[in-house]
Amino acid sequence: MSDADRRRAEAAAGNPAPIDALGRARIVLRASGLVLGLLITVPLHYLWRLLRIGSPWPKVFLGWAARFAGARVERVGVPLKRDVFYISNHLSWIDILAIAGQSGTAFVAKEEIRAAPVVGWLSVLNRTVFVKRENRMGVAEQINQLREALAENWSVTVFPEGTTTDGKSLLPFKTSMLRVLEPPPPGVLVQPVLLDYGAMGEEVGWIGVESGVDNAKRLLSRRGSFRMRVHFLDPFDPHDFPGRKAIAAESRRRIEEALVKTLGHPLRPFAYDVGPVRYEAPAPSRDGEDLPPQSPGPIAPPS
Repeated sequence: MSDADRRRAEAAAGNPAPIDALGRARIVLRASGLVLGLLITVPLHYLWRLLRIGSPWPKVFLGWAARFAGARVERVGVPLKRDVFYISNHLSWIDILAIAGQSGTAFVAKEEIRAAPVVGWLSVLNRTVFVKRENRMGVAEQINQLREALAENWSVTVFPEGTTTDGKSLLPFKTSMLRVLEPPPPGVLVQPVLLDYGAMGEEVGWIGVESGVDNAKRLLSRRGSFRMRVHFLDPFDPHDFPGRKAIAAESRRRIEEALVKTLGHPLRPFAYDVGPVRYEAPAPSRDGEDLPPQSPGPIAPPS
């Protein structure tokens, strides 16, 4: 196991590696770039709002922020601009910067992101609906917020895996947030999105018990940049797949198909401490239906 893989495994286990002087300098440099972007774009954003015209500045800044976080974002495909419900896989808080920077979408994201430095505030600025996974009583309120967003012709993105993974796996899609599509609002299409970090997926992934602060510090302190691709797949009409479970299944099928094509091999089961060299093919299909991957169980982190 390489040093980078060892650090990732330790971070996932809640044991972040110390950041050296160069790493701290990179954090300061990148944070300074973010502050500069804020100083330029936030006043312009509120000026646009004062003039009651659509503000492009959250999208501009979030794209800027993704670049300063180290991501060289490439867009593949064409994102719909409005009346669209994006459904995406999920690896990192950088996902929000990348997708919003390419499309200007609002989000549904896990509550923990609200506490992440800078990104939490940016998410609020970009109209994110935060979800507490353990708060089942709050689902109705969250659905109402989504309906209001779609009624105002927003684009909205959900991450139905319910957590972040490693770019080599795809968890079953939870469907509670897709109730907003029962029935689909008039004119709204669903567009699946694949986030592809390539070989960097496991290092970038916010997995295990690593805190949001530790993950942000780890990524902002790393040397160099990394490529990620945002694949906007072909949209479909949710009326063709009645019910949220059918919509989730079709979206997952399309994302999995694109991810397998990108990786060049079938997906592996997900466990936050599975080492990069470990690989297992999915369980064999039964009656032509792929079975969900089964976790092989935790592997002890390296000593």
